[in-house]
Amino acid sequence: MKPLKIIHAKATGDLSVELIFNDESCQVINVGAFIKAHPHPQYNKYLDEAEFNKFTLDDGNIVWGEDWDLVFPVEQLHAGYIA
Repeated sequence: MKPLKIIHAKATGDLSVELIFNDESCQVINVGAFIKAHPHPQYNKYLDEAEFNKFTLDDGNIVWGEDWDLVFPVEQLHAGYIA
């Protein structure tokens, strides 16, 4: 079985992102809700939609910031939640 990876990500507005995985499944995750529930100086800048939309895909992960300021386990994203 291949390791689970994100192969496509698209911002959908309201600090949410649609993720497509290499098993052809799809999830929409509201990252803004996580940031609001877990305030932290490293994360708070991503409450700005322009900063939020600067995410990238790196080796099957969706990441924010050059140093991976914000990243979530792919398995959680695949399951539809982030903790």
